[in-house]
Amino acid sequence: MPKEQSFAQRLIAWQQAAGRHDLPWQGSRDPYRVWLSEIMLQQTQVATVIPYYQRFLASFPDVGALAAAPIERVVEHWAGLGYYARARNLHRCAQQIVTVHGGFFPKTAAGLAELPGIGRSTAAAIAAFSFGERAAILDGNVKRVLCRVFGIAGFPGATAVDRKLWQLAESLLPETGIEAYTQGLMDLGATLCTRGTPHCPACPFADSCVARREGRQKELPEARPRARVPERRSTFVLITDGTRLLLERRPPNGLWGGLLVPPEGEPDEVLAARGLVTVDCRKLPDLQHAFTHFRLTLAPVLCRVAAPSALAEAGREWLPLATAASAGVPTPIARLIRQVASAPD
Repeated sequence: MPKEQSFAQRLIAWQQAAGRHDLPWQGSRDPYRVWLSEIMLQQTQVATVIPYYQRFLASFPDVGALAAAPIERVVEHWAGLGYYARARNLHRCAQQIVTVHGGFFPKTAAGLAELPGIGRSTAAAIAAFSFGERAAILDGNVKRVLCRVFGIAGFPGATAVDRKLWQLAESLLPETGIEAYTQGLMDLGATLCTRGTPHCPACPFADSCVARREGRQKELPEARPRARVPERRSTFVLITDGTRLLLERRPPNGLWGGLLVPPEGEPDEVLAARGLVTVDCRKLPDLQHAFTHFRLTLAPVLCRVAAPSALAEAGREWLPLATAASAGVPTPIARLIRQVASAPD
């Protein structure tokens, strides 16, 4: 590709020479067919969509037929395609086009975006392919292409990055050839600039792509930042009479269900509720333990008590301090018990 060509010119030339031209919805400016294909292609591979698209058209050949059909029949035709809200929105949209717009699709991206289930990028694609409107698309594939070619850092779903990408997408639009340009973006993201291993040598921007030049193809676009792991903190009271440790069995459901753990709560309240007389209490170093969905900080307090006069109640067990860590307790509790057992008096 000549370097002096603009981004759009190079993309259009590549699409005409190497892009996809035989998809069943191509070659038609019928907004119904374009709309149907765009909705089906959301979150779904082309190979999966094609037979659904063809069966759907056979049963609902136009927007009027779709609007008049029972929703149950529409959903039946969608079965297996997933993301069933798309089917419900498709039906609602068809009814709105018939009742509000007289059976005709709005001819602008702005008008299309007001219909159920049609977002900004999908509206632009329909407007470009059906009416030749010069409108920018920005679906997941396009974001990946732009982030790599232009070296856009940050998670594309972040507000600031998303705004930057929309501005870039709009600035790159060609004066003519919007259909080939739009299809080229889709084709490039789907066939060459793929999520896993991009086929860089065949790309029309191989000589100018920032990600390729810097070896960052797998880093761009940046992944969604991991959500902050919730933090919890709980006080565990390790009660010992010098040779034994009091443990209580957890309810069968919930965290550590059915296991033995020290009582949980404020030391004074815990001891009073169990009728124990305190000899000495001291805090031990906190211990952190990571679960799948949160991180727990265990705040242990070691309390020496006078030997209890009564036998343990149901659900409570006085176990030898030296062996309590192996008595069916959670891993972090075992660590705490070993810490207590090995500590000098």
